[in-house]
Amino acid sequence: MNLKLTPPKEITFWISVALGLLGLFSFLGVFTLLPIEAFWLLFIGFALLVVALLVKDL
Repeated sequence: MNLKLTPPKEITFWISVALGLLGLFSFLGVFTLLPIEAFWLLFIGFALLVVALLVKDL
């Protein structure tokens, strides 16, 4: 199996980091006004980063 991974664009990377941090802060109780659970914020951020690695120019 030969995967050709490409580095994500900088904006995609920072969006995924921001989603991960929001998920972490939501889990810790810093942000309680978010209508989505912390797990899903972390999952979406990680999934975005994985998709950006697999898709060229994302």
